[in-house]
Amino acid sequence: MRDTGEAGDVAGTGDVAGTGDVAGTGDTRDASGMSMRPTWSGTGRTTSLSEMSGLGAPGSGPPLGLPPGAYAAALASLPGVGPGWLAELLANWGPEQAWVRALAGQVAPPRVPAQRGERNAGASGRVSDAARRMDVAGLWQRCLQRGIEVTWFGGQGYPSALASGPAPPGVLFSVGDIGWVERCPVVAVVGTRRCSPEGAATAYELARDLALAGVCVVSGLALGIDGAAHAGALSGFQQAGEVPPAASTVGVAASGVDVVYPRQHAALWRRVASAGAVVSETPPGSPAQPWRFPARNRVIAGLARLVVVVESHTTGGSWHTVDAALRRGVEVAAVPGSVHSPSCAGTNSLLRDGATPVRGAEDVLDALGLCASVGAPQAPPKGAGSPDGLDPIGPVEEKVLVALGWRPLCLEDVVERSGLPVGAVVVALERLEAAGAVVSEEGGWWSRRA
Repeated sequence: MRDTGEAGDVAGTGDVAGTGDVAGTGDTRDASGMSMRPTWSGTGRTTSLSEMSGLGAPGSGPPLGLPPGAYAAALASLPGVGPGWLAELLANWGPEQAWVRALAGQVAPPRVPAQRGERNAGASGRVSDAARRMDVAGLWQRCLQRGIEVTWFGGQGYPSALASGPAPPGVLFSVGDIGWVERCPVVAVVGTRRCSPEGAATAYELARDLALAGVCVVSGLALGIDGAAHAGALSGFQQAGEVPPAASTVGVAASGVDVVYPRQHAALWRRVASAGAVVSETPPGSPAQPWRFPARNRVIAGLARLVVVVESHTTGGSWHTVDAALRRGVEVAAVPGSVHSPSCAGTNSLLRDGATPVRGAEDVLDALGLCASVGAPQAPPKGAGSPDGLDPIGPVEEKVLVALGWRPLCLEDVVERSGLPVGAVVVALERLEAAGAVVSEEGGWWSRRA
């Protein structure tokens, strides 16, 4: 597979800049380019982590008596730190001990590349200064109030798939049940945010059928393919009545788990967090900065046993996610698309280069070595969510849904794309809204409910 170094859009696992393979040689660096080798001060010289065993444990315990997760969250929130630095730190010391050392001035900050646009903590003082200024108890209280859980490399609840691979995240924040990635086989469904309606429908159907078959679908919560995949997995999970073997979905965010990005997916975030989980390396309250997307993509690849690219252009974040998967030994698959569609040029190229072709959930299950048995989608019961007691998803409504796609459209656009009379489209939209399949927005816009 080729590695395009081009930066894409910063909105998705599809077209974003970078994946963040952080494996390297020599001076190992994490996805943002930061050195993964912290240095330690307080002994008159710098000391690598491998030499830490010779240093006496400072202090008798944590200074505030908070749970370990509080100190893990505080370490992740220090200015200038990155996932590689945190992972190596926490592989040698528990969160409490690491925080004590930070307060004592025995840890120096990692280097921060200029393109990050952040000031190195060392430029204004040592890590200890930043640690003393931090309100650890207040940070932990905010996590508790917002239902945010914290796990760290080597800690309880940390995903085993990430722990066993290269460049593990140092600290993970989550809302919901991150245990889905342990209980079920995990497949990443990713692609461009600038997808076609057909591509979005394919991602939706693929993820729905995988969820029905007990596969946890992971993606990046972005517009386009990501959002369609999450919505499909939620549909399959709900369709099965939350009864095994159905599985839910996990979204990996570039922002803090309490900072929705993009804003159009606020409802989707809530549903994913409720039925599955939203996870992130980014500390709570932090926005989705461009440099965080590459690291996000490597986490998606790291959680998955198989990465399926539904639609992708010839450059963009899908390629970087693919590269991250290949470096971890994770199989890559792709959905064939039209040779005339720019959004399928990347996936068709992947297939040419040897990626596993995926036509549906059966192909994914076969690639995983699982029984290729996908439950047929069940139609909603008669009268469910329908004011007139009829099935809300008939041929006309289905045609309107396809025409609507996954981007907000005005009534005129839906009429034009569906080829149906205005009256028929209006009635169909009203019935679909009553069934919870679409939502009307201010200004006369309509969108599918994720």
